[in-house]
Amino acid sequence: MHKRILYVGAAAATLFSGCQASKPAATAAASTTTGPVIETLGTYPVPASEFAYVYRKNNSNAPEYGSRQSVNEYLDLYTNFRLKVLEAEQKGLDTTQAFKRELDGYRQQLAQPYLTEKSVTDQLVKEAYDRMGQEVNASHILIRIAPDAAPQDTLAAYQKIEKIRQQIAAGQDFGALAREVSEDPSAKDNGGKLGYFTAMQMVYPFESVAYKTPVGQISAPVRTRFGYHLIKVNDKRAAQGEVKVAHLMVRVNRNAPTADSLTAKKKIDELYARLRKGENWDKLVAQFSEDAGSAANGGELPPFGTGRMIPSFEEAAFKLQSPGDLAAPVQTPYGWHVIKLIEKQPVPKFADMEPTLKSKVAKDSRSELNRAAFLKRVRQEDQFVEIPAAKQYVLGKADTALVNGRFKYTAPTAAPAKGSKGMSDNMPLFTIKGKPYPIKDFLTFAQQNQRSRPGADPKFLMQQLYDQYVDQTLTEFERNSLDTKYEDYRMLVKEYRDGILLFQLMDEKVWSKAIEDTVGLKKYFAENQAKYQWDQRVQGTVISAATPELLARAQKEMKTGRYPVTKGLAKGATFRPNTAILTKIGWISLDEVARRMMEDTLTTVTLTGRIKKGEKASLAKARGDSAVSYLRRKSGIPARRLRSAMAAAPFGEPTAQIALVSSSPTALEALMNEQNPLSVQVTQRIFQKGDNKVVDDMMNREPGTYTVQKDGRHYAVIIDKSLPAGPKSLAEARGQATSDYQTYLEKQWIAELRQKYPVKVNDAEVNKLVTK
Repeated sequence: MHKRILYVGAAAATLFSGCQASKPAATAAASTTTGPVIETLGTYPVPASEFAYVYRKNNSNAPEYGSRQSVNEYLDLYTNFRLKVLEAEQKGLDTTQAFKRELDGYRQQLAQPYLTEKSVTDQLVKEAYDRMGQEVNASHILIRIAPDAAPQDTLAAYQKIEKIRQQIAAGQDFGALAREVSEDPSAKDNGGKLGYFTAMQMVYPFESVAYKTPVGQISAPVRTRFGYHLIKVNDKRAAQGEVKVAHLMVRVNRNAPTADSLTAKKKIDELYARLRKGENWDKLVAQFSEDAGSAANGGELPPFGTGRMIPSFEEAAFKLQSPGDLAAPVQTPYGWHVIKLIEKQPVPKFADMEPTLKSKVAKDSRSELNRAAFLKRVRQEDQFVEIPAAKQYVLGKADTALVNGRFKYTAPTAAPAKGSKGMSDNMPLFTIKGKPYPIKDFLTFAQQNQRSRPGADPKFLMQQLYDQYVDQTLTEFERNSLDTKYEDYRMLVKEYRDGILLFQLMDEKVWSKAIEDTVGLKKYFAENQAKYQWDQRVQGTVISAATPELLARAQKEMKTGRYPVTKGLAKGATFRPNTAILTKIGWISLDEVARRMMEDTLTTVTLTGRIKKGEKASLAKARGDSAVSYLRRKSGIPARRLRSAMAAAPFGEPTAQIALVSSSPTALEALMNEQNPLSVQVTQRIFQKGDNKVVDDMMNREPGTYTVQKDGRHYAVIIDKSLPAGPKSLAEARGQATSDYQTYLEKQWIAELRQKYPVKVNDAEVNKLVTK
């Protein structure tokens, strides 16, 4: 599947897939192709116009575009591709249901950009970005009304919101009225206050009016899908961008008993004080934060902008100025938080945000403007003609059954009886480019898409269904016309079509065959052994350090061969008193140790226990044995990598200290890079010429340790032994050999296809493409 994604997804950018833009079915081309051909493959013609299109598309920016050599080389590649497509069609791969379903899915996706108004989209995207530079603080009053409400209901809602507006104009307080009359449930608590927001956070009509209304003013009524709003703009400010923070949280409900609230406040204050004194943030978060989703990651939260978080949390987070700054405890409905700033991110540049904004605009309520503009254009282009008498006929069929969602219709199977004014259900309701759409199709649609709307006017409901049917029919007509209206769309669909079609045959003839044909691969490798040779190599270690002191320390640590592994591990696992069973925290610690030991086979673990006063040493040993046994069962870790030493002590608590060490260079890097991830890098491997510039200069040196400074870094090169040049084994060269064998198989296959479908080039058409 990954091959298919690459093969099809890169269609527009690669030469190979560019060649895919050909006739949908070469087998049909022999009888349907009109105009000159660039070549024939057996008896099948390849249209000159299609080759010219793909050549221009994939080569027009190349310096050699239009030269004879460029045209001939591309025609040769294109011919090979067309031969493969032709063979796939001959095998009937384009007739399977799976192929047709997959192609139809791609057609639907590729059609979307052509079913919008690009100019409107571009305008909306730019408008949204411009608005993202500013944030608006507003309040509102809402009178609810459904998007498809009947005219009388809409008028009643409008009159109600207008009356409220007059009361505000007469001096009544906006917030008090919001609490009293607004149909937004939150208004009773917040007086209609929405806080700060920016573009793409409110429905588009609301956003537009809020941005256009001056500070301190109240808007005229604005209709959204929720109803009518009055908007009061309280403030406007420059956008704050996004902020990334971490938090330590103590949970408590605002309605919790006073004692619980006081306990939570004392706890968060104590933690804040300890953090202010310099205690480790990650440690305290891991131990005490009650946000399970972030505690394991140092309390980090995804970046957020204005209007995305609880207002009190958001306000405190944005007030922080420098990375590492802490906010004093902040209360939210979920509890108390200490917030630490990680970074502030300004509003990105337009070029960086444009793709994301386009995607959001397509899903946002703004898309309604785009769709309206699109439908207006295609009504004209596709010559939509409404037949008034037929429309009145179908509106007249609306009755109370439609209001109750029980409208029934059976399309006539024989010559229909005449209806009122001589109308019949087989007569056209409207035409699109002269194509009639009969009344019976719409009435069937009405039955299938109706819903109960008690109290609504039947004709109003039928009119709404009619409008939906017209819009849907126009869109589908346009979708089906894309092949003839837009050459780019037609050719792009062909690229995907041929890419899907060819994948199965390429997999059968080349990709999977090269992997599965082990006998053929071995034979090919043996016949081409000269291509797979090692140059001179050395086996050793390269230590790269930022300073001489770090280099010396890394060399010293390397001599021990055992590096402590501490990051992410709990310092101790607590045991229950007087029992050999670990606590939950203990098991979690051992789970993490087991995971680390399975990831790094060079690790070993030591468990050191302490005896509680008066406790028998045998019980401490039992705890250690329990932990070791658990690790073995958990991951099947060999006993030689586990060591249990439960040391006795006369006093102390019943705890077990877990020490994890590794001889892996990665562990040495982690140890050395706790403060700076670029302090030290350690590479341990076999190096050949070109793998490492520092090692390249020492290929002829005797085994030993050499230090050198290069490009501002300090290196120690430890050469263990030199390895002479010589042939690679198939195991060592399998990746490259398999790739070469695939190329070999493909060339063989193309040769067979050229013999099966002899290629005859039309030089006169080729010459037309040679412009220099």
